[in-house]
Amino acid sequence: MAAVDARRARRRGWRWWQQPAGDRGHPGTVRATWRGVVLAESDDTVRVEGNHYFPESVRWECFVESPTTSLCVWKGRARYLSVAVDDAVLPDAAWYYPRPWPWVGRIADRVAFWGAVHVEDHR
Repeated sequence: MAAVDARRARRRGWRWWQQPAGDRGHPGTVRATWRGVVLAESDDTVRVEGNHYFPESVRWECFVESPTTSLCVWKGRARYLSVAVDDAVLPDAAWYYPRPWPWVGRIADRVAFWGAVHVEDHR
């Protein structure tokens, strides 16, 4: 994953340390859902590389810690969460950075989603 992020940055003309640290404070609510269940909803997300990072007010009862980790060259080490709704589990569908690199510190402990989780931006 880190190599892919670095290649994208080069294609955009950025070196990894020059990437934007994310925008914040946009008006409107962003909602993440899976199987009709709202996993996170906030008007205080940080957007980095097209992903919304939700504050810690997500519905933690819908998550199970995963042993999976990854390393992004410009954000740091990510930890993954599986989403559990009723009897269904979506492995590694969310991630967060407990200690991101200083230049992206605003995403610390914020949760982002991918895969089958639908993230809807109501701006």
